[in-house]
Amino acid sequence: MEEALLVEELLHEDHGKDYTGDGSVDLKGRPVLKHQTGNWKACFFILGTECCERLAYYGIAKNLVSYLTKNLHEGNVIAARNVTTWQGTCYLTPLIGAILADSYWGKYWTIASFATVYFIGMVVLTISASLPGQSSPSQTLAFFLGLYLIALGAGGIKPCVSSFGADQFDDTDPLERPKKGSFFNWFYFSINTGSLISGTILVYIQDNYGWGLGFGIPTLFMALAIGSFFIGSGIYRFQKPGGSPIIRVCQVIVAAFRKWRVQLPDDESFLYEVPGKNSAIEGSRKLDHTNELRFLDKAAVMTPYDAKSNASDIPSPWRLCTITQVEELKILARMFPIWATSIVFSAVYSQNSSMFLEQGMVLDKRIGSFTIPPASLSTFDVISVLIWVPVYDKILVPFARRFSNKERGFTELQRMGIGLFLSILAMVSAALVEIKRLEIARELNLTHEKVEVPLSILWQIPQYALVGAGEVFTCIGQVEFFYDQSPDAMRSLCTAFALVTVSLGSYLSSLILTLVSYFTTLGGQTGWIPDNLNEGHLDRFFWLIAGLSLINLVVYVWCALRYKYKNAA
Repeated sequence: MEEALLVEELLHEDHGKDYTGDGSVDLKGRPVLKHQTGNWKACFFILGTECCERLAYYGIAKNLVSYLTKNLHEGNVIAARNVTTWQGTCYLTPLIGAILADSYWGKYWTIASFATVYFIGMVVLTISASLPGQSSPSQTLAFFLGLYLIALGAGGIKPCVSSFGADQFDDTDPLERPKKGSFFNWFYFSINTGSLISGTILVYIQDNYGWGLGFGIPTLFMALAIGSFFIGSGIYRFQKPGGSPIIRVCQVIVAAFRKWRVQLPDDESFLYEVPGKNSAIEGSRKLDHTNELRFLDKAAVMTPYDAKSNASDIPSPWRLCTITQVEELKILARMFPIWATSIVFSAVYSQNSSMFLEQGMVLDKRIGSFTIPPASLSTFDVISVLIWVPVYDKILVPFARRFSNKERGFTELQRMGIGLFLSILAMVSAALVEIKRLEIARELNLTHEKVEVPLSILWQIPQYALVGAGEVFTCIGQVEFFYDQSPDAMRSLCTAFALVTVSLGSYLSSLILTLVSYFTTLGGQTGWIPDNLNEGHLDRFFWLIAGLSLINLVVYVWCALRYKYKNAA
């Protein structure tokens, strides 16, 4: 009540012209002025945080398979599986951070807490890699402990930083709202700026000056990321956590099943909703009723027992839910097919740090007197992103806007579909390069020699560039889609769902690798992916991923055509 009176007093004092309309507050919970907080001036610190954190992450991830094979002496399949499993975990832990952010801590304190765990993991990793001599079991244990502390720390950063940045723009302000789409583009640009430095300078340092220094530099940048984040604390806009979204979803399911025999009213106005503009959920606008999944509407049907309880007290949400609460669950259900069809793209993306890298190891890495580290080829993925982000934001969007009359040129679903198509072309390109490499190996009688084949590693550029272009369309479109379509009080959680597709894509890639390795080596056969790739058929693995991607694209288009966008009241 005191907060409401404070807001009313401040609005009256300044005629309500300069306060945000989305319920934003400052770090102390007070309403904020637009000209003093948020917008691009706050996002500068958030983008700096993301750039430094991504430099730290990719400083480990991009060359990790090389460290595992050369320093921990793991085989190709085991090393690739360990990398994809770790990366998958990094994109699975965001569920933990998202639930804490949306339910209790808020995005700011979740980022701050998990960033500390992340930094500790970086320190442990660097120390273990700096120890002299052959790797011992204890050193290996410390290395993997550091890796998975990083994975845990990433769980609080990944789902919150992008949505926290988007929160700096007022959804109710027609001048600020369009900037949110641009923010997601430049957010991804910042990610890839950090990735570019990691894939060039850091990979070179790791290969030529040692892993202690090569991992120590990313650790320093993680410290800079934390510093950048805290510096902007005074000008951030904060959204209050709305309580556990998991509990709200469970309440709707329980209430609907309790009333499974109750008849739905013909008039939706008889469904329960609290009076006024705001919903019963802290920091969340009301949602309009939809006619899909009507069974769930039973949770909002007020029975005589509910009416009697409501007259004397607040009704139990386990018996009676608001329309907004029911619509939250409906939104999650509608987004599920779009979410599921994003997983295969993430399996394609995971090849950048696994099978693309192993393919590069058996290509000719010499350019004149200079030797290119295979991990550095992923730089072309990053360069592709850095080129496509401004092209998309400054050229494609204004051009498309002329024909579509849409604020952002393309819908998020159209954007994602284009990226899925580009990912198929990337796998086709990788397969064609591998076919040519094996052809040369056979011609020069190198099939049974574990050596490089005289085909330039630069032939991998198209596959990396196509993956990068696909990211600009699918990955940014996906984050934008899950942020915009999510209920107000579930934005961190829905952003985490988008990130979980990366995790599941990595796990899917690991599963496919395991199955391919098992079935293609039955009966003592060499298999598609032996330690000596000259004896294998890596091209067939790439064709398999391309085929799965094509099937996935067809399913995605079918789901996207039937998707209904949310309507906020």
